[in-house]
Amino acid sequence: MSNPTASVPDRVTLTEGYSGRLTGRLTGERWTVGPARLTKISVGEMDNNVYVIESPAAGEALLVDAANDAPQLVQHLRDRVPGVKEVLTTHLHADHWIGLAETVTALGLTTIASPGDAESIDVPTDRFVSHGDEITVGDLRLEVVGLRGHTPDGVGLILRTEEGTHLFPGDSLFPGGPGKTRSPGEFATLMDDLESRVFAVLDDDVKVHPGHGDDTTIGEERPKLGEWRARGW
Repeated sequence: MSNPTASVPDRVTLTEGYSGRLTGRLTGERWTVGPARLTKISVGEMDNNVYVIESPAAGEALLVDAANDAPQLVQHLRDRVPGVKEVLTTHLHADHWIGLAETVTALGLTTIASPGDAESIDVPTDRFVSHGDEITVGDLRLEVVGLRGHTPDGVGLILRTEEGTHLFPGDSLFPGGPGKTRSPGEFATLMDDLESRVFAVLDDDVKVHPGHGDDTTIGEERPKLGEWRARGW
């Protein structure tokens, strides 16, 4: 019988520069936006995106979703991001924290999650954050945005710099629509949060870095809001 993990790369392959589209498992790209250095890495069989938000000036970094492939992720962080101190889990779905326990143990990270989702994450949460809170990474200020509906208490992050604003919405927003919901009520809640907390406050040029797959922009998705509402959950 063939080994299903035989084709998994043994390390992260990183390129410099931004496209928003990765080419396969454990591929990534890193780019600079003002005072921030951002990294996007694809992990696992579900094409989960792991993000690293760094402040090079302070030598500090935040990991967003230790989703999978923990051995390779840990090695990458040790080699390339020794200043990583904390990890935010955007929501309770297990594909976004499969690698969390191993990563936290190996690197001694502080864990961050929302109060409403934390009990379903199999690693204790050290710090709770909710809509309107702020996470500091060196000289960077990351706004916490609550995005309920895909899960009861999902959270994302907004990074604002003079060279552009970036949204990390977890699985709450993708190219082509909101994340999956299980009922009309959950869908309405997610749409309400997206419209009031994302589209009402962010400009069209804001880049969106979702929990799986390719990136998009607020401007690309804004014209589709009415279509999403009509389509329903």
